Amino acid sequence: MGEEKVKEEAMRLIGIFQLLPRLVVFDLDYTLWPFYCECRSKREMPSLYPHAKGILSALKDKGIKLAIASRSPTPDIANSFLTKLSINSMFVTKEIFSSWKNKTDHFQKIHSKTGIPFNSMLFFDDEDRNIQAVSKMGVTSICVDNGVSLGALRRGLTKFAENQNASEKKKRK
Repeated sequence: MGEEKVKEEAMRLIGIFQLLPRLVVFDLDYTLWPFYCECRSKREMPSLYPHAKGILSALKDKGIKLAIASRSPTPDIANSFLTKLSINSMFVTKEIFSSWKNKTDHFQKIHSKTGIPFNSMLFFDDEDRNIQAVSKMGVTSICVDNGVSLGALRRGLTKFAENQNASEKKKRK
């Protein structure tokens, strides 16, 4: 499926949901692209997972902000790849730094920079420990197996809407 077809399908999926995240946050390694940046050279031309660019474009076109939370020891390579892939300008903030714990520090910085509450965020990552830690902050978090895909987007939007509906019910009690 080409980038335009993926974008069309992602736009259709997003249009199904009334409750949407204000910000979608992506990990990089094995989430947007199929490798660890620290194992690569800036001189290389990277590639994204097949659905990634279409999904990013659709979210942006729908007015949903995008951010990056990556635990990389090589932010220079990551930033270089984002530029080479022509997606660097899509993100309102990029938190790319080494951390041996999980991504809670990344999310604190994202929240500080955007002012967007954790419960208005959706996060995609390939590591379960990051999903667990960030979920405890109130962020709807989805673990991806082979990178971000239309299936992962559907799961994420569904879970986000369910979480929003559940918190509305709690408020009414």
